[in-house]
Amino acid sequence: MAIKVYLEQILKERGMTSKELCGLIGITEANLSILRSGKAKGIRFGTINKICYYLQCDVGDILKFDGNLEENDENE
Repeated sequence: MAIKVYLEQILKERGMTSKELCGLIGITEANLSILRSGKAKGIRFGTINKICYYLQCDVGDILKFDGNLEENDENE
């Protein structure tokens, strides 16, 4: 994946559990786990907004581009 997710590190820095964040932003623990693992195919801007608000961070703190072009198989 060309976009790396650093949500786990931010949670640790903030002393917050995944379960606590799920309760605040209104998503399931399963969906947050998919995001944390980097396996999510997409995420709503509203969800990113809530994550950044409650973790007091910027989008660039949790999502980073690794400089590579991800090959996309959606057009096949």
